[in-house]
Amino acid sequence: MGESEARALARPGRTIAIDEPYQHYQFAGRADVLAWDHENLLHIENRTRFPNIQEAAGAWNAKRLYLARALAERLDLGPRGWRSVSHVMAGLWSSEVLHVLRLRRATFAALCPDPPDAFHAWLAGDEPPEGVTSSLVVLDPLAPFGSRRRAISTVGHEGPDPRHRGYAEAAEALRRAR
Repeated sequence: MGESEARALARPGRTIAIDEPYQHYQFAGRADVLAWDHENLLHIENRTRFPNIQEAAGAWNAKRLYLARALAERLDLGPRGWRSVSHVMAGLWSSEVLHVLRLRRATFAALCPDPPDAFHAWLAGDEPPEGVTSSLVVLDPLAPFGSRRRAISTVGHEGPDPRHRGYAEAAEALRRAR
C-alpha cells in the first residue's frame, strides 16, 4: 500500500518518507507514509488488518498527537509549525477490514471523524484545507489512484463490496501484477 501511495503522492516540492521514525520525549514510533511540502503534512497509517482495535487506536492517537510536532521540530519549522496536518488511516479494501469497520463504526467515527477531503486534495495536487484532520479511507493498492479508488469516511451496513478477502489474497495479487 505504501508503494502505491508514495507513487501517487510524488510531486516536485514534496518530500515522501516511508516508515519514518520520530521521537517525542519517551515515546518513539514510526509513520507508515509521510508527505510534506514547506507548510503541509500528510500522515498515512496503513492497516491491512485490525487484530487488536485497542492497540491500533492507541498507536493512531499517539501519532496524531506527537508526530507532526516532532517532525516540525526536526525540520526546524519554527513556532508556526504546519499550516495543515492531514492524518489518514488507510485500510486495505478487503472483506476482513470492512468487517471490522462495520462492527466498530462508533470507534472509527471517533478516531477518524473528518471526511477524506484533505486526502483527496493531496492526491489531486491541490492545497489541503488548513488545520488538522483525521479521516478514514479504504484503498485497493491494485487500482490506480484516481480511477476505481474509493475513499470513505464511515462505513454503513451497505458500504462498498470488498475487493480482496484479506491481506494474503491482496499480497498475492500484487505479486502477480508485478
